[in-house]
Amino acid sequence: MSSAALNHALASWGRYPSSYPHQAVPCRDRQTLVLPEEPQACLPFGNGRSYGDVCLNNDGALLLTRGLDRFIAFDPATGVLQAEAGVLLSEILALIVPQGWFLSVTPGTQFVTLGGAVANDVHGKNHHVVGSFGCQVRAFELLRSDGSQRLCAPHENTDWFQATVGGLGLTGLITWVEIQLQRIANPWIVVENRRFASLDEFLALDTEYEARYPYSVSWIDCAASGKTLGRGIYLAGMHAPPGLLKSLPPKRRALTIPFTPPLSLVNALSVGGFNRLYYHLPRPARGLTLYQPFFYPLDNLLHWNRLYGPHGFFQYQCVIPPANAREALGEILARIAVSGQGSMLAVLKRFGEKTSGGWLSFPRPGVTLALDFPNRGQPTLDLLERLDEVTRQAGGAVYPAKDARMSGSSFRQYFPQWRKFSAYIDPRFASSFWRRVSSTTP
Repeated sequence: MSSAALNHALASWGRYPSSYPHQAVPCRDRQTLVLPEEPQACLPFGNGRSYGDVCLNNDGALLLTRGLDRFIAFDPATGVLQAEAGVLLSEILALIVPQGWFLSVTPGTQFVTLGGAVANDVHGKNHHVVGSFGCQVRAFELLRSDGSQRLCAPHENTDWFQATVGGLGLTGLITWVEIQLQRIANPWIVVENRRFASLDEFLALDTEYEARYPYSVSWIDCAASGKTLGRGIYLAGMHAPPGLLKSLPPKRRALTIPFTPPLSLVNALSVGGFNRLYYHLPRPARGLTLYQPFFYPLDNLLHWNRLYGPHGFFQYQCVIPPANAREALGEILARIAVSGQGSMLAVLKRFGEKTSGGWLSFPRPGVTLALDFPNRGQPTLDLLERLDEVTRQAGGAVYPAKDARMSGSSFRQYFPQWRKFSAYIDPRFASSFWRRVSSTTP
């Protein structure tokens, strides 16, 4: 396996923090794949769509998995698909949708690798029905640095399965994954929109719509305060039924942000104006849309992360247990409103009871809130710590795949099985995230 020294900084999707890996090792042939013999720690790197530093390995080696991009098997009768870990979800969709199948779980972007989806146990708009991505995984192969290969499945090497699903790429290199797909009749989604005026109204709507729709999510106006605190737009959807005869519109070319502006275009003025406009924007109560804009609204704006300027942004996603959700989320939104650091991309939804069993898996029963904040330095870090304070007191957790700054003590509270997980980390694997949160400092 050849490798190349890197002499430039590398960042994840949030563009913070910068990292300087010592070398990059392309992974191309899983049949002859061996890990580098150099002493520095390794870490798999897929398509770099994690927001913080879980995919970064400062001063170490990155195993570039996008070269593992082959489909191994697909049964169009049962919907079982096996592919190498570097295949993108977008590439899977291009294969399966014309044949009447869809991903059982998909995150908000289709540009993530199959291995990355497992390592971060990603979730989608239908968690309340089917759980997270790990719940759809039938098996995968794990390559360890000693050259051993393990077939991991829910009922085979179960402990390794639970350590690796949501394990942030630290237990070894996933070489291939087998997943179960779901049957669909066509590429259309039946969509319903509903405006709500408060957090209490969201919780009531959510109970109603989750009983009728497999997909649900809400946009929240983070600039609102007072009586309008927690207002937003509820979006529910389901795959369209058979017999729908509707021609496909011409494929639209994706727009792109061609360069990084010198300053963040996401600021107090733009956030306030955008949020007011978006909340009051007329929209049909019910309609049809193709699956791409429903599941991946931001994928049609390539390099949208550049809008946040040269310093990047932080994403903060927490989950709050059901019993504490109303009070804690209200406090989080109030603290954001007071700070003046609102978010354009604030998403609220509910997680169901089903979990993958992953020891470091983030999805768990409760209500989850995800937000983007321009990186303003210490004021933003201080705000996120104030949000962490609420999350900790409520017994919640923060998502590692979207984190760049949580403290070690917070991580250990959020993921109480971290010590058991530690015994399964490959001795040659590490990440910037793990070094940060496994330290003994606060």
